[in-house]
Amino acid sequence: MDAVLQALQMVGTPTTIAVILLSSLFGLFVGAIPGLTATMATALLVPVTFFMDPVPAIAAIVACTAMAITAGDIPGCLLRIPGTPASAAYTDEAYAMTRKGQGELALGVSIMSSTIGGLFGFVVLAFTAPLLADVALQFSSFEYFWLAVLGLTSAAFISAGDRIKGVLSLLIGLFIATVGMDPLTGSARFTLGSEELAGGISFVPAMIGMFALSEIMRTAGTPFDAGGIAGRVTGNPFRGVGAALGTYKAGLVRGSLVGTVIGALPGAGGDIAAWISYAMSRRFSRTPERFGTGHVEGLVEAGASNNSALSAAWVPAMVFGIPGDAVTAIAIGVLYMKGMNPGPTLFTANPQNLYAVWTVFVIANLLMIPFGWLAVRAARGIFQVPRPHLMATILLFCIVGSFAINNTVFGVGIMLAMGVLAYALEANGFPIAPVILGIVMGPLIETNLLTSMMITQGDVLGLFSRPIAAVLGVATLAIWTIPLALMGMRALRNHPAVGRGRTGNRTRDA
Repeated sequence: MDAVLQALQMVGTPTTIAVILLSSLFGLFVGAIPGLTATMATALLVPVTFFMDPVPAIAAIVACTAMAITAGDIPGCLLRIPGTPASAAYTDEAYAMTRKGQGELALGVSIMSSTIGGLFGFVVLAFTAPLLADVALQFSSFEYFWLAVLGLTSAAFISAGDRIKGVLSLLIGLFIATVGMDPLTGSARFTLGSEELAGGISFVPAMIGMFALSEIMRTAGTPFDAGGIAGRVTGNPFRGVGAALGTYKAGLVRGSLVGTVIGALPGAGGDIAAWISYAMSRRFSRTPERFGTGHVEGLVEAGASNNSALSAAWVPAMVFGIPGDAVTAIAIGVLYMKGMNPGPTLFTANPQNLYAVWTVFVIANLLMIPFGWLAVRAARGIFQVPRPHLMATILLFCIVGSFAINNTVFGVGIMLAMGVLAYALEANGFPIAPVILGIVMGPLIETNLLTSMMITQGDVLGLFSRPIAAVLGVATLAIWTIPLALMGMRALRNHPAVGRGRTGNRTRDA
């Protein structure tokens, strides 16, 4: 209790409170700009933390990241341009709600579900950090391979309409992910002799091109109306949110749980958690046919998963010094720089520092509600901008975001190429979400599969040699085979020859 009181005193200082507020505003601004990710916002804050005490320095990173992840939903909802990679999973769903005139509800649900998910992740972090970290340490390349394949399976559920086209889109994304150097042998693949392509196709420029540039190309020359580029956001974003969360409370809890578990795994992060949660929401929904048409159910689950994964990513970071994602990797560097060495000794040597970080988690997540409301109200100004100026501004942000990833013009070229590809795919009825999913999951699947095959010397059954890997593998194979078996049985039952055979049997029995 003494350590908790000391932590509250450390966080309650005017300096720390001011740092939290300013960092939240900075994260809100960066997260709302397409292409400027939460990781980039955190990296930009690192030089500023050199001049801060330990607790304010970590508070700046925690508050900025939490706000940037949530702010990424705003351009995704209004302009179909995900502000952060974690928002890409449900951008189409949120944008469809905006076109239906439900933009306020979409943004309100995103803000509240993110807040609840973040607080849920904090509670889990506070009570089960050592246990979850111990489980996370048991994950090897075998478990990560099956986890990634399980996430890839969600492409079958997030594809609205033709499943065949969804699978083809997924294969296109997996092909794009193979461009560059082989992760183990170092051999070049599909680089066409280009040194830039040897480093692979960066995900953020590809995401910006496929969502933002394709949308600009598709809407160019069309009149600006409520159903056009962004709909209208004029009311209270929290009106109707309570009813939506109450209706889909099971999805809210499930998304928080999935995000917490996946976020605690080193290297997984909120991006994968959001994709899997959105796919699970559609899989277990009573009205899966409404997904893709502007249905709030998927936003509830995936939004909660985003921020709960963000909180849980600190489990391996604080307990064992192992980064759960790119943001916590940066944070670990700041912790060492400030003398707050992460690891088991942090729980015993300086517990007040640990409790101070957890207190910042609570404050940062609670600040999402008022700051999110202000951001939504400010977003109304989008509709007062003339259409040509709005398009030019969006394109400018797309170019800046694509360039800023690696500080090269090549990123802008990737954005242009991916935008044209996405425009052509959507014009022919191919969904874009599976392409993005393939780009995200491809490297994770390939690296862990090759590593596992080297360990087992090519024995495929070795992928089931560990208990957790066996459970994940069997679950994945069941998800693949059971629907196919049911479809086969249904087709066999409806086959004319089978129907005549049954009729003949009943006649002979009579």
